[in-house]
Amino acid sequence: QKVMRLESSQGKKSQHAEEAIFYMNCRAAYLTVFKSSLENIKSKEQLSLVLQQAGRNPCQKTVNKYWTSQTTTLNFDDFCTILKKEKPATKTELLEAFGKIDTDNTGYILHDELYKILTTRGEKMTRDEVSAIIKQADFNCSGKLDYNKFCDLYMTTSEQCCKTAREKLEVDCRLRQQQFGNQAELSSEGITLPVSKPSPRISRKTDHKLAPTKGDSRTPSRPSSAQSCKASISTTISMGASSNRNTKLIEPDTMKEWQWAQSKGCFYLEEDGEIVSHKYKLHLPQRSTVCITIKPLNVRQVEGKSYHWLSVDTALYILKENETQENLQLVSFTEQQNKEMFGWKGELGSGVYWLLPFTTGCRLKKVKPQIAGEAKLVYRGEDGELALTKDFRAALLDIFETIDLDGNGLLSLEEYNFFELRTSGEKCDEEAWAVCKENFDMKKNELTRQGFMDLNLMEANDREGDPSDLWVTLLSLGYNKALEMTEACPFVIDIYAEKCKPRIKAIYLEAGSSQLNRAICKSVVNKGEAKVMDGCENIIIHTYKAGRRITSVIENKSENKVIIHVNNEQSKNCLSNRGLTVFAVEVAPKSMMVSQHVMPLNEQEEWLYNCVHSLL
Repeated sequence: QKVMRLESSQGKKSQHAEEAIFYMNCRAAYLTVFKSSLENIKSKEQLSLVLQQAGRNPCQKTVNKYWTSQTTTLNFDDFCTILKKEKPATKTELLEAFGKIDTDNTGYILHDELYKILTTRGEKMTRDEVSAIIKQADFNCSGKLDYNKFCDLYMTTSEQCCKTAREKLEVDCRLRQQQFGNQAELSSEGITLPVSKPSPRISRKTDHKLAPTKGDSRTPSRPSSAQSCKASISTTISMGASSNRNTKLIEPDTMKEWQWAQSKGCFYLEEDGEIVSHKYKLHLPQRSTVCITIKPLNVRQVEGKSYHWLSVDTALYILKENETQENLQLVSFTEQQNKEMFGWKGELGSGVYWLLPFTTGCRLKKVKPQIAGEAKLVYRGEDGELALTKDFRAALLDIFETIDLDGNGLLSLEEYNFFELRTSGEKCDEEAWAVCKENFDMKKNELTRQGFMDLNLMEANDREGDPSDLWVTLLSLGYNKALEMTEACPFVIDIYAEKCKPRIKAIYLEAGSSQLNRAICKSVVNKGEAKVMDGCENIIIHTYKAGRRITSVIENKSENKVIIHVNNEQSKNCLSNRGLTVFAVEVAPKSMMVSQHVMPLNEQEEWLYNCVHSLL
């Protein structure tokens, strides 16, 4: 046991050391472009430049993936997250790519062929850009490119970029001492890693700046025990076992004459733990009392089988749209509970509202797969033709049910494009949709269930039965290799209005925005209990409890950023969205941010929330 503990300890130290080196390289690259790691990336060009300094060579498609039409800034933590996702190309990968062109395995590619490929395929280059490549004497001769030499030079240049950035950082003592991102000073007993929490993709200007949270889906660092705490505050809340309490939220007798609108949607879990979901606009033509609810969508019921996503917590934040979209005003959120349903009932004036779905991430999180084999998706019948297996057809029907947002049993181009954006990152235009109409079953210019099935069968046929592309689709929609939906949670939103016909429409499918984070913080500050940290009056911990969820928010009123140590070791039967019992968060000056969301691990038992926030 001692040997095992020693090996485990050494393994953890090694992992911490590797992560520390990674973040140091991130910081070195960042500070070759910016004066401080607190400075934000403000353009696509800056993003490309700083990625290049980190040894990446991003194409425009990669840049566009992280800099969308709604992005105004990205911060250092975003940059670190991007680098984790976009691994540098290895020489083996480069050689394999060139090998697909050099089918004769000569080690060379003719310049004429290179011109043709680079100017007509993928992200097209100009002839001048290609000319700049083939004029390099290091890897060109006799009208041919020696791609082995090219790969060597590419790798050397990439490594040199990183090395130069590190050397610059080491030489500059002032920069070396500066704290970066969400990292505390290194202690003598261990390396404290940064809290890798990226900022929202949409950054808004407000008087009271919110620290970036992006859905609070990241895994924060574990602070060193050697760090000293200058001030602290303890919060203890004892919660009884859940009774799935009923409220007067749903009153069928009084609302049966009300007008109704509905839309479905889904939470999707990304590789880095970030949660993506649909976001909606609600139109009310006149003032009315309304009831708005959200709950997990039970797409299929199989007797004796439980579905993970039905236990995922859901909520909706209701924001009023003003003349501009920059400052949405928080109206309320769904805090009343009726079993798995959460809702809000009140009066809304006429106008446009944003409905932002939210889940804490306590129950929707990455799990280690424990699957022995891989489900079969297609098979060949007696006639030799490909067909979809029964299990795959059932999964596709569930997917259809989820992406059919308006529930009319058909997929519009708009609904199908949400599916395409999620699975391929691209959209289907009107011309491509017309081609689909010619080849697959449609009604009223909308794709039927059978048409959707045939579309997936065609994809299998295109790959001659190879299910690789089908698995890409399934995995991006939250399915595992056993065809179980474990990393997604479909939901349904219902809106009842007493005096008018409400209209709801899905607008985006994206990660939690700054508007959502601001709404969460404001709701906790407005409804929660506030405690000033002993010995530091500028740090306030707001704690809000409702039903089966506790959320804490840290407010920093000081002129300096602060690092807060959070300790949940005395809590019992608790599940935190952070994934750790002890961690640290950094809060920017004059801002507030979510510390954590906590839920009961077992809802049928009592649970104790005991959290100590300490200033490092």
